Amino acid sequence: MRSLSAQMEHEVSDSRVEPFQAPSFLDIGTRRIFTPEHDQFRESCRQFFQEHVVPHHDDWEAQGHVSRELWRKAGDMGMLGVNCPEEYGGLGLDFLYSAIVWEEQMYAKGSPAGPGFALHSDIAMPYLVHLGTEEQKHKYLPDLCSGEKILAIAMTEPGAGSDLQGIKTTAAKVDGGFVLNGSKTYITNGWMSDVVIVVAKTAPEKGAHGISLFLVDYDPANGFSKGQPLRKMGLKAQDTCELFFDDLFVPEGNLLGTLNHGFYHLMDELSQERLQIGAECQCRAEAAFEEARRWCNERVAFGKPLFDKQVVRHKLAEMKTSISVNRAFIDNCMELHNEGKLDSYTASMAKLAGTELCWKICDDAVQLHGGAGYMLEYPVARNLADSRVPRIYGGANEIMKELIARSIKID
Repeated sequence: MRSLSAQMEHEVSDSRVEPFQAPSFLDIGTRRIFTPEHDQFRESCRQFFQEHVVPHHDDWEAQGHVSRELWRKAGDMGMLGVNCPEEYGGLGLDFLYSAIVWEEQMYAKGSPAGPGFALHSDIAMPYLVHLGTEEQKHKYLPDLCSGEKILAIAMTEPGAGSDLQGIKTTAAKVDGGFVLNGSKTYITNGWMSDVVIVVAKTAPEKGAHGISLFLVDYDPANGFSKGQPLRKMGLKAQDTCELFFDDLFVPEGNLLGTLNHGFYHLMDELSQERLQIGAECQCRAEAAFEEARRWCNERVAFGKPLFDKQVVRHKLAEMKTSISVNRAFIDNCMELHNEGKLDSYTASMAKLAGTELCWKICDDAVQLHGGAGYMLEYPVARNLADSRVPRIYGGANEIMKELIARSIKID
C-alpha cells in the first residue's frame, strides 16, 4: 500500500483528468472541518475516481459489478481501510479522511456509484476493527486494506429487512464451531465478496439476545453459494446478490465479538453507517444541483437561457438553500462523530435528512432538464435512480423517524 505522503505527492496535472466539478456555491477548501492535509488527500482521491472509475463505469453498469483490478488499485492508493490502524495494513487516519473517499466518488463526473468502497471500509470493516481478536485482525485486515479481498455484511433476509430480530438464518453450535443455515438478500459487495460478516441466530428462543456475528470465508465447495447479481432500479454497477448457506461449518474462531451479543454490536456500529449514508446523499444532491445549474445556464429556450426564467431561477434558489442548510448539519455531524460525540438519534436524523434531500434535489434536477433529464446519458437521470434506495437501506426512513421520536418523548 502506498504511504499517505506518497499519495499527497501524486500530481493531478495529468491532462486526462477532468477539472473537479464540485458545487459552485460550496467551495470545498472553505469547509472548516478539513485541514490542508485532508485537502491534499482529496486531490489524490479526486484523480483516482476521474482516471480509474469514470471512463469504465458504463461498462461496469452493463455487467453489474466493477473490476477486481479497481479494488487493488484503490488499496494501493490507500483508499481502503483509511481508519484501520497501520499495524493491520490501514492508514490509521481519522474519520474525515475516510469521508473524503466517498465524497469524491459522488463528486466525480456522473457520480459513479459502482465501487462499494464505503460499505467495505466504513460500514463492514469497523466491526472487525472494534470486535475482532488479534488473530482475526491479522488474518483479514491486511488483505481488506490492500483490496486483495472484498468484504460484505449480510443482515437482510427475504423476510427481514429493517427488523433485524426477524432474521431466520441460524448458526447451531457443534463441536469446534457452528453450522450455518439460511439465506441473505440485497447484499452489497455480495457477488464479489471474499469474506462476509453474517448475522445469524445462535439462540433463536432469546430473540434479540440470541443473535451473533460470524466471519465467513466464501467457499462454494463447503455450502456457501451466491445468486447472480440482482438487476436493480439504480446503483447498477454496485454488485448486489443473494447469499445461501447450506450446512456451512464455521470454525469457533470465526465468531466475531461476543456470542449472543450480535444485536448490540450492530446497534453500536449503525450510527456511523447512517451518518455515512446521509453524508453520501448530501454529496449526490450537490452534484445533481451542479448539473442542473450548468444546464440552466447553457440551455436556450424561447431565445434565452433557462436561467433567465424567474421560475427556474427561484427553483435553483430553493435547491441551493436547502442543500446549504443540510451541508452545515452534515458537516457538524461528521465533526461530532470524528470526536466520538455523535449520538444515535442525531445519526438517524442525518440519514433521514440527507436521503430525503437527495431524492428531492435529484428529482428537481431531472425536471429542470426536461426530456433530457429522463435519458440515462445524462447524470441527473442516473442520480435520480441511484438516490431512491438510500431511503430504504441502513434502516428505512420510517424506522429513522421512530428512532428520532424516542429522543423527543417526555419522561
